[in-house]
Amino acid sequence: MSPDVDLTVPLPGRHALREWLLSLDSRLFEAAAERNWPAGEPVLPRLSRSANHGVLWFATAAAVAASRTPRARRAAARGIASLSVASFAINTIGKRGVRRTRPVLDPVPLGRQLKRQPITTSFPSGHAASAAAFATGVALESPAWGAVVAPIAVSVALSRVYTGVHFPSDVLAGAALGACAAFAVRGMVPTRGQIVPPARARAEVPALEDGAGLVMVVNSASGTSDRADALTDVLPGAEVVACQPADIHAELEKAAARAEVLGVCGGDGTVNAAAEVALRHGLPLAVLPGGTLNHFAYDLGVEGPRDLGRAVRQGDAVRVDVGRFTSGATRGIFLNTLSLGVYPELVRERERWAPRIGGWPAGVLAALRVLRADRHPLEAELGGRTRPLWLLFAGNGTYHRMGIASGRRVDLADGRLDIRIVHGGRRPALRLLAAALAGPFTRSPAHAAAQVHRLRLTGLAPGTLLAYDGEVTEVDGELTLEELPEGLTVYRPLTESLITRQSTS
Repeated sequence: MSPDVDLTVPLPGRHALREWLLSLDSRLFEAAAERNWPAGEPVLPRLSRSANHGVLWFATAAAVAASRTPRARRAAARGIASLSVASFAINTIGKRGVRRTRPVLDPVPLGRQLKRQPITTSFPSGHAASAAAFATGVALESPAWGAVVAPIAVSVALSRVYTGVHFPSDVLAGAALGACAAFAVRGMVPTRGQIVPPARARAEVPALEDGAGLVMVVNSASGTSDRADALTDVLPGAEVVACQPADIHAELEKAAARAEVLGVCGGDGTVNAAAEVALRHGLPLAVLPGGTLNHFAYDLGVEGPRDLGRAVRQGDAVRVDVGRFTSGATRGIFLNTLSLGVYPELVRERERWAPRIGGWPAGVLAALRVLRADRHPLEAELGGRTRPLWLLFAGNGTYHRMGIASGRRVDLADGRLDIRIVHGGRRPALRLLAAALAGPFTRSPAHAAAQVHRLRLTGLAPGTLLAYDGEVTEVDGELTLEELPEGLTVYRPLTESLITRQSTS
């Protein structure tokens, strides 16, 4: 592949600006080489080598993610994704688009020079691009972690001039490309900070200065119940009750009898149980994420004890919708999603194999068995016709496509059920994939989508599996789904932009 620009060959004619810029670049490089950097010699060459092949950034990402906060994990993942995009752009476009030889090492003291000199072209700097991409990606998700990573990234970029392997313009161009890569990743997968919930009237709830009146029931098997201990540092007056999954419902009922605010720490299934109790007792709910996915808590903007503690102390809360399902004597609620068809079948198969082969292998095996089955897992009468279906999905609230990311809810009180259906037919895996990629507002022979307030299905076979918020039950005959608008009051930390919008509305 021929380069588009070759800086090693003088162009015919006069090109005063080009020659001036190249001359300035060389003078800056020589000035940096002649300058005495007392603190740089023991650090910068080693730092430059550690960044080879992204090793430094993968190690930094692991250290950031080890803090175990959701925002830190997202920041680490976004940094690595941005670095990957920048590296791809450098290797496929940057290095091949401009040919430029490396600087002459004569002005650079021997102690600064790298033992192994790079053999690729000089423009732009791949190390600077990776450093800027990683640091910018981290900062876009978590400004606090971005401030920690930024000095390391700047040092790596400076080390490339310090060790004599790049001109200053190579580093600047690489850093600009890396930052652009991070913003491109944000365009494809928006950060949670970009999702601003609509302004809604605050719910009237008690502001508990030290947490007295809050009874927090903790699922001790959820794996992150230590967050409840951290909550007592923020709200020392709160009462924390830890229990096993089998005792969750009984402890929630006891807590509701004496609590001013009912709290829960666990996964989405545990939060579902607490929401049902809070609805019956007319209590506001305080949710602390303690499970694996924590969809409801994260959509509320509660990522840890400090977020929840701030909301409880200030009395910040909103009303959110609740989905409700009824099938004969079987009834329940869902805060996130409900589904019939492939997904409940997959959950049942996974639980069947997990004790023998482990969670992840069981999930893969379950997917293969369900998707290769000869029969459709669901038949239902919908719109006067009995149809074979691979999947019926109902979301409590509208799930919006955010770039190429999976759907997210912006409004938890829009009064709608988000219905997605994947019709029966051959090649279920392709049909499910097409439905996922096509988005929520498309129709095709393979799938359909609609937003409704109520949905009624009939003709369900006995033993039809239904999954809701991570739990599975059986239904048959008739199934009714309906939305309970603004039925549940939950504590939610309000962002500055939301407070401003509410105060001016």
